[in-house]
Amino acid sequence: MSNRRTPLPRTLAEALRQRGDEALGALLRARPDLLAPVPGDLTQLATRAGTRASVLRALERLDRFTLQVAEAVAVAPDGAPRRAVEALLPGAPRGAVPAAVERLRERALLWGAANGSELHLVRTARDLLGPSPAAAPAQQGRLATAGLGPSLADCSALVQPSRLQEILADAGLPGTGDGVSAAAALAAHFADGPRLEALLANAPESARGALGELVWGPPTGQVRDAARPVRAAEARTGVEWLLARGLLLPAGADTVVLPREVALALRGGRVHRELEPSPPPVEAADRGAATVDAAAAGEALTAVRLVEELLEPWDAGGPPVLRSGGMGVRELRRAAVVLEVPDEQAAFWLELAYAAGLFASFGEDDELGEVFLPTPAYDEWLGLPAAERWARLVGAWLSGTRVPGLTGRRDAKGRVLNVLGDGLNRAAAPEVRGAVLRELAALPPGSAPAAGALAARLRWRRPLRGGGDTAAMDELAGWAVAEAGLLGVTGRAALACYARVLVPPPAPDEAPAPEAAARGATAAAAAAAMAAVELEPLLPEPVREVLLQADLTAVAPGPLVPEVGRRMGVLADIESKGGATVYRFTPASVRRGLDAGLTAADIQAFLAGHSATPVPQPLAYLVDDVARRHGLLRVGTAGAYLRCDDDAVLSELLADRRTAGLGLRRLAPTVLAAQAAPDTLVARLRELGYAPAAESAAGEVVVARRDARRTGPRRPPEPVHEGPPAPDAALLAAAVRAVRAGEEAAGAAPDGTAAAADPDAPVPRTPAADILATLQAAALTGGQVLIGYVSQEGRATRRVIEPARVEGGWVEAYDHLTDAVRSFALHRMTGAAERDPA
Repeated sequence: MSNRRTPLPRTLAEALRQRGDEALGALLRARPDLLAPVPGDLTQLATRAGTRASVLRALERLDRFTLQVAEAVAVAPDGAPRRAVEALLPGAPRGAVPAAVERLRERALLWGAANGSELHLVRTARDLLGPSPAAAPAQQGRLATAGLGPSLADCSALVQPSRLQEILADAGLPGTGDGVSAAAALAAHFADGPRLEALLANAPESARGALGELVWGPPTGQVRDAARPVRAAEARTGVEWLLARGLLLPAGADTVVLPREVALALRGGRVHRELEPSPPPVEAADRGAATVDAAAAGEALTAVRLVEELLEPWDAGGPPVLRSGGMGVRELRRAAVVLEVPDEQAAFWLELAYAAGLFASFGEDDELGEVFLPTPAYDEWLGLPAAERWARLVGAWLSGTRVPGLTGRRDAKGRVLNVLGDGLNRAAAPEVRGAVLRELAALPPGSAPAAGALAARLRWRRPLRGGGDTAAMDELAGWAVAEAGLLGVTGRAALACYARVLVPPPAPDEAPAPEAAARGATAAAAAAAMAAVELEPLLPEPVREVLLQADLTAVAPGPLVPEVGRRMGVLADIESKGGATVYRFTPASVRRGLDAGLTAADIQAFLAGHSATPVPQPLAYLVDDVARRHGLLRVGTAGAYLRCDDDAVLSELLADRRTAGLGLRRLAPTVLAAQAAPDTLVARLRELGYAPAAESAAGEVVVARRDARRTGPRRPPEPVHEGPPAPDAALLAAAVRAVRAGEEAAGAAPDGTAAAADPDAPVPRTPAADILATLQAAALTGGQVLIGYVSQEGRATRRVIEPARVEGGWVEAYDHLTDAVRSFALHRMTGAAERDPA
């Protein structure tokens, strides 16, 4: 039996070589950017894991306590044992520091002895998290939050050796021969707690005050002529007293710095003022689960209605698209008026409908140029039940990266960000929405968190997300909470029970994995569909009847079925909304129905067939009266003409001074000619209280309604994600195998290479459908496939591959011939056959 122990790794690459396949796969899953492209061997993987961009991404996915532990490792000497790191974090719960060290080790941010006797933070992480150099204490890009300055050794590099000897003499220490040993002597001197206490006990109050300002950071201060030599006997101020004794050292012409060793001694040996081993607690109010669900369901129904009301007027032509892209402020405010909501909410509904693919830009309007028009998907959406329509909207919200709350802000170049325009994408938005839902789901059903509580917990979970811009991330969290309320995902600020299926599954350490946080549209749509099934019983049943009343109003006691609701929207104006919708019939609204091609009989039949009560006499009279006058005047083309069987009406028009601008003149007792265009003539006569109808050259009434305008089939806008997509299990396995193959010494060909390279064997040839089916099956089972593949030079070769992903006409697979993960074009394959690895 061997008693050999695993050798202590000397580099990150050696540490990675000691990992198993599962541990390597976990690293690549946690840091998917390391797979772009797949590294050739473990040395390349280690090099890539230490680059600044990759380390920054990895640090952004750490919680606050793990970052605090990483900062403590950065402060400790390189290779310090774990117990030294724990000493810098007094008060940490038992087992918390070892667990955080393992998280750092799993993500290849730290390496060293498995038992913790020696820990090394990767150099880039140490530079980013460690104390700033003395020469650049405010260097941009550093992520340290501990507020510590550089070590005495680093600080003394900017001090003349003779000056260091003077400081040693004033401290009562023997001189040394060089600056390095002088800095070491000072460090040992300040590390002696009783001696430092005694020294500070005799310090002037101003000196203790200056130290108090610097001890918890930032560690630098501004002092004129900071590098001047000051002896203890000559010190006149508190700062001079500190400079003379080396408690402060110059870091520039007018800058002083508090050395790290001094700050740690003053802090009692702790790196952070307060440790945060767990997220802040959430204060929540119990709203009652039933009350929350009812309120949320009402908001969900309102969301569906508002999107329909937003796009319905666009059938004849939507608002124009700005040359710079997006929708103008005037059109946004017009949409807000239509929906009776504030501008910022109108922007949200516009962006949501756009993300759901319900409308798109269309560039063939003769008068306006490019305009926004509904898509065919909008018509499909209108035909769905309310719960399914809601699911389409929620799915787009979960996966979308556009942030409507940014509308009206200015970008880095000072340009205004328009709704539906460029500049509103934020890759972090889906992750923040998922994180908000996860925090809400962690509370008991019906519990509403206090304002700001969720943002505080998200700051703890991802303090460096967005480059540490906590204000921007807090805004994203606030918008996510508000949007969830508008959509009916929450009710009274608590998560609805039916919306719990929308919550992304938690990853280890209660932190969202990359693939869970930035879920694709397919996963989000599936989750929303499941939520819709649970929402449907909470929604009122659509009704087909209204209550007609004698005051020319109609009350819909619930949501109307789509076809009845659209017809009522033509014949009457909406007076109020809520649990019940109140409609009002007016001469103008009835005329709108007649202009749309309905007759008086059609309107009367519709009202009688969809009213729970008989049609009131005043309403019947209104319909008949408007219909009797509708079309009494006929407008045609001369410049335009007016025709009316009642010559008294034409005489009345000629005598009316308000028609002077129309240029009317009598051609015959029942015909007038006009200088205005037909459309202008019709509009002006309606303003004067008449009810003209346009007619064709054949004398038939022209129906004013035009067919609803639509774009061609369009795909919803693609979310903008940062970094590569999260790898699935098959791709991870293939990548690990490729990295392992790169580590193998040259020798016997791996399994499958000989079969691929045999020049005398025939190239597989099978139908295209069989090729696709074979590859898809192998991707699901992890099997090997022998393929025939035509190179760009036209030469057919045999290859053994293990497919990991088959989509979009490409196959991503592990190639046994090259021992690498590569992509193969389906159209270049001549055939495919399953292969038994044995």
